[in-house]
Amino acid sequence: MRSLLFVPGDSPRKLAKGLESGADALILDLEDSVAADRKAEARTTALGFLKEVGTAAGRPRLLVRVNSLDTGLTDADLDAIVAGRPDAILLPKAEGGPSVVELDTKLSACEAAAGLPNRAIGIMAIATETAAALFAAGTYVGASPRLSALTWGAEDLSADIGAETNRDAHGNFTGPYRLARSLCVAAAAAAKVAALDTVFVDFRNADGLRREAEEARRDGFVGKLAIHPGQVATINEVFTPSPAEIAKAEAVIAAFAAASGVGVVGIDGVMYDRPHLERAKRLLARAKGL
Repeated sequence: MRSLLFVPGDSPRKLAKGLESGADALILDLEDSVAADRKAEARTTALGFLKEVGTAAGRPRLLVRVNSLDTGLTDADLDAIVAGRPDAILLPKAEGGPSVVELDTKLSACEAAAGLPNRAIGIMAIATETAAALFAAGTYVGASPRLSALTWGAEDLSADIGAETNRDAHGNFTGPYRLARSLCVAAAAAAKVAALDTVFVDFRNADGLRREAEEARRDGFVGKLAIHPGQVATINEVFTPSPAEIAKAEAVIAAFAAASGVGVVGIDGVMYDRPHLERAKRLLARAKGL
């Protein structure tokens, strides 16, 4: 998935608009974008949307961001929406593998109650929204077969650590958030799941979005979260391998195949070793998955 668009779970209009955005996935939000007195309504609306759209051909992947485990609202969220069989649950404020294990257990019970196969629903986690989460980033390895991706967040983290802001005067993340970003991409690599970059909140700043997306792709992220439909096209473009990149990856793979057993090959005067081969394989896998 290249683009994952947040949509308030209590807004049928915005949910319908999300389907027209071109996003690879919609995140039906029951957490931050829904007021406390509208949580129940959001669950009902999200479930109806899941049931209506879930069997549609060519639909985007459908995720639900539930409320975090420490709120006491997670069980009610899951009880309400699991019957709609979302593709995955996005867990906010995750604090390492134990949070994923806890959610996995809750999902298994809800799937059984809804008559769904065990592990029919996947898990993605926001891995950096609390200070404690930063110290648990390395514990996602082996937490659950459901886990398919990690992403990170800066807004809740800045509130948790008491920062005045999370970006400098030039719009770049300050030190604590660069650390969180690095921990997320490393944690995802260690757990062998996808790394997804966080949102760019200045949604009218197209140049800033493109720059941040390109930096994320450079550093190992394979997609990016979006908060506005207008961000989707840029994100999709940045995270789609170009024909030239695909051709180069195919050439690297072909060169190693033709020189079986070697650790280094040369192409047009440039040396490529095994890490280049692995990167080429990952790029082609992403391209084929689009």
